[in-house]
Amino acid sequence: MKKLIVWDNIYSVGYELFDKQHRQLVEMINDLYAAFLSGDAHDKASEIVSEMIKYTDYHFKTEEKYFEKYKYPHTDKHKEEHMLFVGKATELKHRLESGKVTVTYDIMNFLRQWLIEHIMGEDKKYEKYFKENKIKINEENN
Repeated sequence: MKKLIVWDNIYSVGYELFDKQHRQLVEMINDLYAAFLSGDAHDKASEIVSEMIKYTDYHFKTEEKYFEKYKYPHTDKHKEEHMLFVGKATELKHRLESGKVTVTYDIMNFLRQWLIEHIMGEDKKYEKYFKENKIKINEENN
C-alpha cells in the first residue's frame, strides 16, 4: 500500500508512549490516503477524520498531562497549537459531512504537513526539555 507518511526514527521524540501515539496518527492519515487513492474517500473520510479527532484529543491530553506534571515551560503555546489543529480538523469533518468539501490532495497534504511539522517542531522541544531534566515517562503509569 502506498503511504503518504512513512514513519522514520527522525520523528521519534525518544519516549515510546508518545512515539506509539504519533505512529497511530500516521496510520490514520495513511488510511485516509488509501481511501483517497482507491476512490473510497467519499464514503470513509468522515468516519476516519472523526476517529482521528478522537485519537488526537486523547494524544494531546496525554502530552498535556505530562507537561503539567513536569512544569514544561512551553505548555501554553503547545496547547494552543493542539486547539488550533482540533478546530481545523473539526471544521474539516463538518465540511465533509455536509458535502461542502471532498477529500483532496490539499487536505491530505495539510494533515501530513501539520503532523510532521508539529512533531519536528513543538514536540522536539519537549523531548529536549524532558531529557535535560531526566524525566522518565512510563507507559504503565499513563
